[in-house]
Amino acid sequence: MKRHIRPYGDTTGDGMIQTSFTLPVPHGPRADGAALQLANKMGMDPAMVVHSKPIGPDFTFFVVYGSVKHIVDMDEIRVVEKEYPLLSPSEVNSTVKKSLRRKMVVVGGCIGTDAHTVGIDAILNIKGFAGEKGLEYYRELRVINLGAQVSVPELVKRSRAEKADAVLVSQVVTQRDAHIHNTQEMSAAFREAMGQKRPLLIAGGPRFDPLMAGELGVDRVFGRGTTPGEVASFLVHALGHKTGAGV
Repeated sequence: MKRHIRPYGDTTGDGMIQTSFTLPVPHGPRADGAALQLANKMGMDPAMVVHSKPIGPDFTFFVVYGSVKHIVDMDEIRVVEKEYPLLSPSEVNSTVKKSLRRKMVVVGGCIGTDAHTVGIDAILNIKGFAGEKGLEYYRELRVINLGAQVSVPELVKRSRAEKADAVLVSQVVTQRDAHIHNTQEMSAAFREAMGQKRPLLIAGGPRFDPLMAGELGVDRVFGRGTTPGEVASFLVHALGHKTGAGV
């Protein structure tokens, strides 16, 4: 793989990109001119408005195509790599049974005022996501889905009562960084209540950056597109290192 790369549009390395945005201007020639001015200031030169559509009387949606001179340095990229193998449900079940000698307890929910359960349900519910069954499908996992708008004290109390091995929280509402504040509050509450004996803490949602785990005080952050199999495989891997059981 090359270290320095440029975007690809019509020919390799031509630097062509496509972007979309909305401006608070009525649809028309002046709106297209405003879109081109913005594109030029973003570094797209030359740029073309290939699509514009009115959104009501006062807004216009644009798709702009153009060339940029920016170069991507692959050596400067920082991401969270998967340091664990992806296991099948049967492999997860057999590993948990052999190493923990009991069912792994997983508690999940949406904390704060967040009422969006689609993310946590995709991971926990048996119907699953992306063609994979959710964690309820795994024979050696005991899943407690607390649903939406769970308070942090309630989450801590229930996790202690269930003797949870792992706690999964989903956050979709992100206004004023609510997802960050809520997750930091949650991790601080678990540290205060349980110290080193706290369960694994995992946060997920479309606006989370996987690199933020340390800042949030959790063991792992999963972003959009995460599948139940990825989460189950991580749980097996992480709990093995935490307990020394070799999971």
